[in-house]
Amino acid sequence: MTIQTIATTPFSDQKPGTSGLRKSVPTFQQPHYLENFIQSIFDILEGTQGKTLVLGGDGRYFNREAIQIILKMAAANGIGKVLVGLDGILSTPAASCVIRENDALGGIILSASHNPGGPKADFGVKYNIANGGPAPEKITEAIFARTKTISEYKILQSADINLDRVGSFKLGTMDVEVFDSVVPYLKLMESLFDFTRLKTLLSSDFRLCMDSLHAVTGPYAHAIFEGRLGAPLGTVQN
Repeated sequence: MTIQTIATTPFSDQKPGTSGLRKSVPTFQQPHYLENFIQSIFDILEGTQGKTLVLGGDGRYFNREAIQIILKMAAANGIGKVLVGLDGILSTPAASCVIRENDALGGIILSASHNPGGPKADFGVKYNIANGGPAPEKITEAIFARTKTISEYKILQSADINLDRVGSFKLGTMDVEVFDSVVPYLKLMESLFDFTRLKTLLSSDFRLCMDSLHAVTGPYAHAIFEGRLGAPLGTVQN
């Protein structure tokens, strides 16, 4: 495996907001577009060598391909370890939890929130800082400034990582841990809410419907409501 330095030229439309950079999937699929933005994030961060990064997304179209690119770029830029959600899945609240729990440098979250997904629809990339929250304006402005002057990016030439099972892998000298992102989030929820009383409520005649609207909350809702709290199967929909 070798580190490649790829020559590139800036794009003029890579200004992120508090919710990151949101564009159509075809825009992100342009040669160098995603890579330019990710390299700009790495370029403006300080003390990244050997640090831990959290990575995942909401599962929309292009999520898995983008994760593989970002993993290889992280390895080429000296990141020590990446925690990536199983199947590439990691909700924004779960990412915040994992960043703080692991004292990570921050996290790259691939999400466009409520925007529709699909081959011609929206995709998004945002950077959350070490406290788990979204990058403040001084960081997003620094990223944007870097996108306007970038001339190259680094990427490791290697095979893809298997995102379909929990496990530990090596990508060059970088450690990659694929983890079930539901587990730490469930642990956090148990520390915030009285699950014993909630389970008692749901074992009575009380009924509820949790509609995930086909979004990334699905795996978390199944594990919490139908798994841990014992709500009847079918409580969680869509």
